[in-house]
Amino acid sequence: MTLDEPCKEAKATIPMVVYIGDRLKALREQRLLTQKMLAERSGLSQVAIARIERNRAEPHFSTIHKLAAALNVEPSKLVG
Repeated sequence: MTLDEPCKEAKATIPMVVYIGDRLKALREQRLLTQKMLAERSGLSQVAIARIERNRAEPHFSTIHKLAAALNVEPSKLVG
């Protein structure tokens, strides 16, 4: 391989954006929880829950774990 040849192993990476709003809201409503109740269980604010549900905020992985634990589901249920 020379410097002029492209590296076959190199791949462009695009940051993955995870929006979980629809799944989060559906799971919350299935459990008959308000946003405030979920906020209290997860240690997040009600405003944060609302923003995530409206896909106005992309939650960090740690936030997804907190929400999953509060809803008693695996994180994969939220991220699809």
